[in-house]
Amino acid sequence: MPSNDPTPVADLVARSNALGADPTTTNYGGGNTSAKGTAVDPATGGDVELLWVKGSGGDLGTLTADGLAVLRLDRLRALTGVYPGVEREDEMVAAFDYCLHGRGGAAPSIDTAMHGLVDAPHVDHLHPDSGIALATAADGEALVREVFGDRVVWVPWRRPGFQLGLDIAEVARDNPQAVGCVLGGHGITAWGATSDECRERSLEIVRTAASFLAEREAASGRHPFGAELDGFGPLPDAERRERAAALLPVLRGLASTDAPQVGHLDDAPAVLDFLARAEHPRLAALGTSCPDHFLRTKVRPLVLDLPPTAPLEDAVARLRELHAAYREDYTAYYERHADAQSPAMRGADPAVVLLPGVGMVTFGADKQTARVAAEYYRNAIAVMRGAEAVSTYAPIDEAEKFRIEYWALEEAKLARKPRPKALATRVALVTGAASGIGKAIATRLAAEGACVVVADLDLETAQRAAAEIAGGKGADVAVGVAADVSDPAAVAAAVQEAVLAFGGLDLVVNNAGLSISKPLLETTERDWDLQHDVMAKGSFLVAQAAARVLVAQGMGGDVVYISSKNGVFAGPNNIAYSAVKADQAHQVRLLAAELGEHGIRVNGVNPDGVVRGSGIFAGGWGAQRAKTYGIPEEELGAFYAQRTLLKREVLPEHVADAVFVLVGPEMSRTTGLHVPVDSGVAAAFLR
Repeated sequence: MPSNDPTPVADLVARSNALGADPTTTNYGGGNTSAKGTAVDPATGGDVELLWVKGSGGDLGTLTADGLAVLRLDRLRALTGVYPGVEREDEMVAAFDYCLHGRGGAAPSIDTAMHGLVDAPHVDHLHPDSGIALATAADGEALVREVFGDRVVWVPWRRPGFQLGLDIAEVARDNPQAVGCVLGGHGITAWGATSDECRERSLEIVRTAASFLAEREAASGRHPFGAELDGFGPLPDAERRERAAALLPVLRGLASTDAPQVGHLDDAPAVLDFLARAEHPRLAALGTSCPDHFLRTKVRPLVLDLPPTAPLEDAVARLRELHAAYREDYTAYYERHADAQSPAMRGADPAVVLLPGVGMVTFGADKQTARVAAEYYRNAIAVMRGAEAVSTYAPIDEAEKFRIEYWALEEAKLARKPRPKALATRVALVTGAASGIGKAIATRLAAEGACVVVADLDLETAQRAAAEIAGGKGADVAVGVAADVSDPAAVAAAVQEAVLAFGGLDLVVNNAGLSISKPLLETTERDWDLQHDVMAKGSFLVAQAAARVLVAQGMGGDVVYISSKNGVFAGPNNIAYSAVKADQAHQVRLLAAELGEHGIRVNGVNPDGVVRGSGIFAGGWGAQRAKTYGIPEEELGAFYAQRTLLKREVLPEHVADAVFVLVGPEMSRTTGLHVPVDSGVAAAFLR
C-alpha cells in the first residue's frame, strides 16, 4: 500500500534504480533497500509507521513500487520479543506475514529484519565487488579498519536472517559515528537519515574500497592472478567463436544430464585474463562467497585444464572426464552436509564452465538465468582480484555455503516459481522467419517458452522480427540472423550463431521458400533451379548443419519441414514448386529413418491456401494462382476455403499451431509424419 505522502516510496524506488544500474555496485536481483515513513491506517484513521522494503526476488535496477513489501514497523519490531533464537530463526520469515500492512505488496525477503530493526529511516544492503573483496580477504576485519577507521564497522559472517538483522542493528546503535558496515564474506550495509544520505554513504563505502584496492594493486607491481600461463591466452576473435561453437553443444549436453539447460557464452576481457593466469585453478576451486553469487553459480565451477590450442577431440574427451568427476564431487559435497531436513539434491551438473582462451559458459533454466549466472561469476572474478590484491581470497567455508544453497527458505522460493512453459529450455531455429508462416511459427514457439533464432535473407529484417517476437525481453528470447539457405557457408554461420546465442539447438523448422507458378512449357531452367536451391537443397543444408549440433548434444531434438499439400496433390501450372515440395516431403521420411537412433524426430506440415499474411502469396504467387483459377486475387483465400471439406480459410497461425503440436511433449513418440493443415483437401489425403 503506498504512503499518503508518496515521497518515501518515490525516493526509495529512484535510489534503488540508481544503485541497481551499476553491476559492480550490486548484482541483478541482489541486494535490497528500504525506507521508513508514516501513512494513514484506513482501519483506524490514525497514523501508522511503515517499512517499505524490496520484496523477495526483486531487482533493484528495475524495481517499481509494486515490487516493495509493506510492513507495519511496530509489529515487525515486536518480533524481537518472540524471537526463539538463532537455531529457529527461519520461523521468523513466516511471522513477517503477520506484520504486513493491508495486502502487503510483494513477499518480504529474508533480509526484511535487517531493514526494520536498524534504527535509521533509510537502509541499503548491497553486494558491491569492492565491498565483497574486503569481506572475503583473509584479514578483512583489519583491512576495513585500515580503510575506514571507525566510520565503517566489521560484522563477522552470519547467514542472512533475523539474527543478522539484530547484529547489524546493534552495530548501528553502538557506533553512532558509523555510516555502515562490511559483512564478512557477504557484502555491505549502509544507513542514513534521508534517502540521498543513505545512497551517498553506500557509494562512499563502495568507491572508497574500490580506490583502496586499485591503489594497492598498482603499488604492488604484480597481477593479483599471477603470471600468464604459456598457451592459455585468448584465441583471436574468429578462432575463439569457432572453438566455442564446437564445444558448446557438447557442454550443453553434459550440463543437461539432470535437467535441460540453456547456455550463455561470456568472453569478456576480464574472464579471459583470469583464465590466462597461473592462479585461476586455485581461486576457481575456492568457489564464490556472497550468497547471491553461489546460489546462481553453484559451489564452484568446472574448469577445463587444457590450453585452447589443444586438439578439439582432446578437449571434448577431457570435458567428459571432468564432468563425470564434477558430478561425483558435487554428490559427495551434498552427502557431507545434508541431514534429514535437507531438500533433495537439485542436480549435480555445473552451472559455470571455464574454458581458457575461449571464455565462460553458464547454464540455467532459461537464457536470462544463464546470462545472470555469468554476470555473477564476473563479479566473483572481480572480488577475487580485489581480495588477492590486498590479501588472500578466503570465502566462507563449504558447510556455510551448503546451509544456504539447500536452505528450506531457498527451496520455498524455488517452489513459488511459475511452472515452466511447454517448450522451456528448447532452442529453435526457424528459416524464412521474418514474415508470414515463418514468423507465425517463431512467435508461437517463443510464446511457449522456446528461445528462437529468426533466420532470413536480410539481417536487419530478421533482427527487427526477432525484437518484435521477444516483446521487450530482447536477446534472452529471440535473435535475428542472416541466412541464405542455398549457401552452405551461410547456413553454417546461421547455425553457429544459434549455438553461440543459446548454447545449442533443439528444434529446426525448414520454412524458407518461394514459388513461381508456371506451366511446364513456360518454366525455365532458372525457375527450376531457384526453387530447388532454396527449398530442396536449402532444407537439406539446414537439416545437415543442425543435425551435427543435435548429435553432438546427445539430447535428441526435432526437425520440421513446412512442405505443402502440393507435395502430394497434382495441380496445373506448378511443376517446379510441386516437385520440390515432394522432394521436401520425402526428406522428412528419409531423415526420420536416419536420425531416429539419436532421438531426433523429423516431421512435416502440409499447408494449403495460406493467403493472408503469406510472404509467398504477397510476392506474386497469389496473382499467378488467381490467374490460373480465373478469379480476382482478393478472392483467392475464400476460393481456397470453399474447395475444402471444412470451408474454412487457413492462416499462418494454424500452421504454427501444427508445428507446436508436433514438437511438444504430447507427440514425443511420433516421427516421419506429415500433418495436413489445409481445411480438408480430399485429393491430398495421405495414403
